[in-house]
Amino acid sequence: MESMGKKKPRPRRSFTPEFKAELVELCRRGDRSVGQVARDFDLTETAVRLWVSQARSTRARRTA
Repeated sequence: MESMGKKKPRPRRSFTPEFKAELVELCRRGDRSVGQVARDFDLTETAVRLWVSQARSTRARRTA
């Protein structure tokens, strides 16, 4: 009964830069929240927020 309530960890997944950019764009449009985009694609909200933040940093460096 030790295993009751414990979820088996999901294997680490990797995503293409194109996929990440698509999700970032969905968040930037503003019609869905970061949390909603994460749920729609079965991702963690933290991962999506990180991608949005990284995209913002990349854009800032390009314009500087």
